Amino acid sequence: MLLEPGSTCWRREVSGRAALIVDMAAYFDAAMTAMGRAKHTVHLLNWAFEPQTLFHPQPGCTGPDSDRIANFLKRLAKDNPDLDVRILCWQSAAPVAATQNWFPLADRKEFAGSRVKFHLDGKLPMGASHHQKVIVIDDAIAFCGGGDIGPDRWDTPQHLDDDPRRQKTRHAHGNSENDFDSRHEVMGLVEGAPAKALGLLFRERWTRATGEILPEPPTTRPAWPAQVTAQFKAVEVGLSRTHGAWGHHPEVREVEALHLAAIADARRCIYMENQYFTSPLIAAALAGRLSEPEGPEVVLIGTEHSPSFFDQATMDRTRVKFLERLKRADRYGRFQAYSPVTTLGRIIIVHAKLTIIDDRLLRIGSANINNRSLGFDTECDLSFEATGRAGTGNRLEITRLRTHLLAHWLGCDHAIVEAAIRKAGGIGAGLEALRNAGYARLRPIAMKPVEGLAAAIAAYHLGDPFSPGDGWRPWRRKSLSKSADRRGHEAAKAHA
Repeated sequence: MLLEPGSTCWRREVSGRAALIVDMAAYFDAAMTAMGRAKHTVHLLNWAFEPQTLFHPQPGCTGPDSDRIANFLKRLAKDNPDLDVRILCWQSAAPVAATQNWFPLADRKEFAGSRVKFHLDGKLPMGASHHQKVIVIDDAIAFCGGGDIGPDRWDTPQHLDDDPRRQKTRHAHGNSENDFDSRHEVMGLVEGAPAKALGLLFRERWTRATGEILPEPPTTRPAWPAQVTAQFKAVEVGLSRTHGAWGHHPEVREVEALHLAAIADARRCIYMENQYFTSPLIAAALAGRLSEPEGPEVVLIGTEHSPSFFDQATMDRTRVKFLERLKRADRYGRFQAYSPVTTLGRIIIVHAKLTIIDDRLLRIGSANINNRSLGFDTECDLSFEATGRAGTGNRLEITRLRTHLLAHWLGCDHAIVEAAIRKAGGIGAGLEALRNAGYARLRPIAMKPVEGLAAAIAAYHLGDPFSPGDGWRPWRRKSLSKSADRRGHEAAKAHA
C-alpha cells in the first residue's frame, strides 16, 4: 500500500462511495445540493472565499441573490437553528486579497450579525498561507481538492471560448477585457469515515485559530448529491497534509512523502496536472525514473503561462528549470509536458492538483508541485488507492478517469483516446499521434531560456520558500534547492 498512516498520509479510511468532480460548474452545483441537505454542520476551509460567488452564473455573471453563496449559507443557518455553519479562511496578505476582491474585508462585513461563524486564520509561519480547500457536511460527506470559492473559478469541462457566464461585464462590441479565463479544477467527494476525518481536520484548524473546541456532530447518514456519479465503491482513501512548524505544532510533510513514494513505485505512467511544477525534489525524483531503461512514462499538464505578473516572474521561470531537468533525463523518450488551450487557442488556467499513478492511485488536493506546498503552506490532499486485479473495479475506474481527462483536454471522444493509446503503445505516443491528426488543444509547454535576473529568481526560488524561516533568508534557498535535488535523486536511486 502507498497510503501508510504516519508516513505518506495522516489517515487511511474506506469510503463506501467516492467520486472525482471535473471543473467547478459541477462542483458548485453538487456542493449547493449537499449543503442544502445538511442536518447538523456545514464547515468550509478555504484559501479564499468571495461571498458574492454564484453557484450557477448566468450571462454577464448575473444571477438571483439567492444563488450567491453567502446568502445561501446565511439562509441555511437562519432556517435551521440547529445547523452549525462555519467558514475558516486564510488571513491573506494585502497583495493577495487585492486579487480576490478584498475577500477578507467583504466576508467580515457580509457575515456580521448573521448565524454563520466566519473567521480569518493567520496562525501560521510568516509568509505561509492556509491553502486547504474543503467542505464537510455533518461529518458524513465531504469535498476536498483544489477549488476555492470565487467567481473566477467557475467553468465547464468544455472550456468554451467567449462563454458569457464568465464575462464580468458585457460590451456592445466584442468581449470585456476583464472576462475570466477558462479554468480547470478537480475536486474529490467522499462519504463516511474519510468525511469524518476531514471534519476532525476542520475542528483542529478551528481550535488552533480561535481556541474554541467544537463537538463532533451526531452520526448522520450521508446525503450524496444525486447529480454526482460515484465512480468508486469501497475504496481506500488517504488524507495527506502539509503544515510548516509553528508554535508547538510540529512540521508535517505527508504530501511530500506520498509524492516520493508514488513516483518511486510507478510502473507504467505518472500523470500530473498542476498549477506549478517547480520543486527540485520532485524534479529529481521524476528525472531518476526517466533515466531508467524500463521506467514509467511521465506526462505533465500545466498552464502555458501564469496569469499574474508575479507568478510569471517567479514560478514560470523556475518551471523552465524543472522541465529542462526532465528533458535531459529523458534518454528513452518517455516524457511529455503540455499546456491546454481553448478551441480558439486561448489560455486555460490549470489550477487542478491531480496525480494518477498507473491504475492504482488517484490523488486530488490543494498541494502544488512546488516548495511551498511540500513544507511551508497548509495543504490537504485526498487519494484513492485501488487494489485487486488490473482492469477491474476501482483500478479500471482510475484508468477511465485518466482517459476522460485526456479526452476533455483534446476535445474528442473517449474511444478515440483509448484507441490512440492502445495503437501507439503508450500515453505520450498516443497523445502525439492525436495532435498530429489535428487534435491541437494540447501544446508542448514552451521553455524559453532563463537568463539574467530570471536565472537568479529560478536558482534561489524567490517567492517559493522551502520551509518556515527560509521565506526571509534568500541566501539559503540555493543550498536548500541542491539538498532537495539530492533527496529526490536518492529516492529514485533507492527504487532502482
